[in-house]
Amino acid sequence: MPNPKRRHSQQRGAKRRTHYKATAETWSIDRTTGESHLRHRAHWVEGKLYYRGNVVVDKTPAAPAATESEPIQ
Repeated sequence: MPNPKRRHSQQRGAKRRTHYKATAETWSIDRTTGESHLRHRAHWVEGKLYYRGNVVVDKTPAAPAATESEPIQ
């Protein structure tokens, strides 16, 4: 594996890293729910996973089955 014969200067490394910049994340507002979320990411709202305004996964608790008020005898 090749290795440098001499040490690189600090300035040389700094020149190489000049284009590394931190960028702010882009946030959007979902038209369906009105919630803000990161772009191109799915997001949870009230037990439902939304992506591009569509429900992808629904984990809301199911409604309990209807029961009669008096037991059968």
